[in-house]
Amino acid sequence: MNAEVNAPVDVLLKSVHVIISGRVQGVWFRGWTKKQAHSLNIRGWVRNRRDGTVEAVFAGVPDDVDAMLAKCWKGPPVASVKAVRVEPAEVPKKMDFVDLPTV
Repeated sequence: MNAEVNAPVDVLLKSVHVIISGRVQGVWFRGWTKKQAHSLNIRGWVRNRRDGTVEAVFAGVPDDVDAMLAKCWKGPPVASVKAVRVEPAEVPKKMDFVDLPTV
């Protein structure tokens, strides 16, 4: 019997923590990210950081998370992304995607 068939759903999800840098604040990056995440059934969150970066956690089906990461390299039309730093993260407990306050 395949162990994945009986695995909890969260085990089958990919979850990443990202820091996006460049011209990513004041260009509707958070709103755009939330819209993209909803379209891909991604759960997690996004927020601005006082250092000028945008931080997010994306969790979902691996192909969808990879698609979201690819979208982050482009961003909304007036953004200019310089880097997307990615590291593994725990799967968020909440099933939605939210915009968090700046840290």
